[in-house]
Amino acid sequence: MPPTVPKQVYDYLVIGGGSGGLASARRASGIHRAKVALVEAQNRLGGTCVNVGCVPKKVMWNTSAIAEAIRDAPSYGFKIDGKPGFDWGYLKAKRDAYVKRLNGIYERNLKNDNIEHIHGWARFVSPTTVRVEPPSAEAFEIEAKNILIATGGHPIIPDIPGAELGIDSDGFFDLESQPKRVAVIGTGYIGIELAGIFNSLGTETTVFSRTTHILRHFDSIIRDNLLKEMVSVGVNFAYNSKVTALRKEASGIVVEYESDGKQDRLEVDCVLWAVGRAPNVKGLDLDAANIKTDEKGHIVVDEYQQTSTPGVLALGDACGNHELTPVAIAAGRKLSDRLFGGERFRNAKLEYENIPTVVFSHPTAGTVGLTEEQAREKYGDQNVKVYTSKFVNMYFSMLDHKEPTAYKLVVTGPEEKVVGVHLFGRDSDEILQGFGVAVRMGATKADLDNCVAIHPTAAEELVTMR
Repeated sequence: MPPTVPKQVYDYLVIGGGSGGLASARRASGIHRAKVALVEAQNRLGGTCVNVGCVPKKVMWNTSAIAEAIRDAPSYGFKIDGKPGFDWGYLKAKRDAYVKRLNGIYERNLKNDNIEHIHGWARFVSPTTVRVEPPSAEAFEIEAKNILIATGGHPIIPDIPGAELGIDSDGFFDLESQPKRVAVIGTGYIGIELAGIFNSLGTETTVFSRTTHILRHFDSIIRDNLLKEMVSVGVNFAYNSKVTALRKEASGIVVEYESDGKQDRLEVDCVLWAVGRAPNVKGLDLDAANIKTDEKGHIVVDEYQQTSTPGVLALGDACGNHELTPVAIAAGRKLSDRLFGGERFRNAKLEYENIPTVVFSHPTAGTVGLTEEQAREKYGDQNVKVYTSKFVNMYFSMLDHKEPTAYKLVVTGPEEKVVGVHLFGRDSDEILQGFGVAVRMGATKADLDNCVAIHPTAAEELVTMR
């Protein structure tokens, strides 16, 4: 409901009810007792992560991992008669119900922390005033001493003929049934993750890449091994390709594309665009508050999340710096500590270095710190040393398919400080977190060597490399 008093003044107004906005609002009100309001345009809280990102994606990844385990089971002596069926619609209903329950939890959390939740579209009137347009009520204005923009981002659909015939990553979670044939256009982590899910669940999957590589921002030990593994388990790749049009036919969607200078086509049941994301800033009327953006539309901020306008802050995907949910959450909490926590927190800020991240591919991959290429560029070839290990996880000892695991440590200087850890292989997602702490603490190769290995595990390779 809108405030009963026009132009009510708050200590903190948060625009956006995603992970970053919620975390910052709750820290400001629940811990520091600031007077806080949060404006969200959608009819559900949680933003991308909860509704069409991390959470439902992990449910789908778990589902596909179970499908793989079922296929592996006979090699461990289990008798499985016939081909197990999979009901996509049943899972979708359960997954949607789980997400809806989380939406309710977020709503109750705001109430418990005395945060006023306002449903509507926000736009700036001035650096201290926002006009809110509810979906079914008159617009009104809110004034705040501090305003946070945490509006997130959205998937990009390219401007080509028939592009609307495809879906984006949001649309993936709207699919009521499993497509038999799918084209995934894009090789960033979103495209690679969803392609892996489709393939593991039995969909004939083709990935379109503008180059001969995937995950271009990741270390080569991840890029190269994952691409090879995806090919080995049946994912098709169209390399050096450029999709030029989509066309609807009676039997499916035709993807028209160029590859190595030649025209080609592929018919599928579903096309998924995974070609990037853009910030949700349209309609905010940033000019009214003199807020600067970069060439891609991201809001420009300094190390303290401060925009070009005093009193207006921004974080998360709207800024384009490490577009990850935990990053937005951490930045939001640090920001509220600085704004409302007093002298103790006057310099609080998130350090955007050595941030661990994981790709929920098949198998998973994880990385923290510098890639080998980045380290050599920063420190010089003569000051960088690399330790690697490639092996077969013991899980596959009973299987015909020998999925590889590959790890890399990037170290620098005579003390061999660890500046990069790159993992590819089963359980990399769970292994990385602890090594992320080690890198943040400045661990050296000797520190890892001095840790007794846990046997038999894959992770022990990280403390036994020579």
